[in-house]
Amino acid sequence: MDTVTFGIVPGYGEKLHDALGYSSAVRVGDRVEISGQAGVDDDLNIPDSLEEEIVQAFENVERALATVGATWHDVIHINSYHKVAPGEKVISEDVNRIMAQQFRLRLNGRAPIWTETGVTVLGLAAMRVEIRVTAIAGSGN
Repeated sequence: MDTVTFGIVPGYGEKLHDALGYSSAVRVGDRVEISGQAGVDDDLNIPDSLEEEIVQAFENVERALATVGATWHDVIHINSYHKVAPGEKVISEDVNRIMAQQFRLRLNGRAPIWTETGVTVLGLAAMRVEIRVTAIAGSGN
């Protein structure tokens, strides 16, 4: 039977664990799943800039993966959720540009599958992005 290990990101992850009772990541054998990561700092503040928020969400994915021994290089699947106005028909080109830049920066040529979803609400009122990934620890070496 595979060992199950839960990880909690120091700072914002501890605050959310204490308030809402969930972990930042779980590892079962080599498979890693993380909860959706927002672009928040350790005090749950969200940057004014959309680009800074997306970059911070990518940083927080990295932090969550690290709690269970994985990295961006191990990621095989990405789900991203983007706040859009009701009735909006597409996710903005700016969002796609920033997301693609971060993929190129962090994935070292790996091209995991990606599902991008527009939503009207996220966990905090000011949030505009949330990113959730699946990884296979050690596969990106």
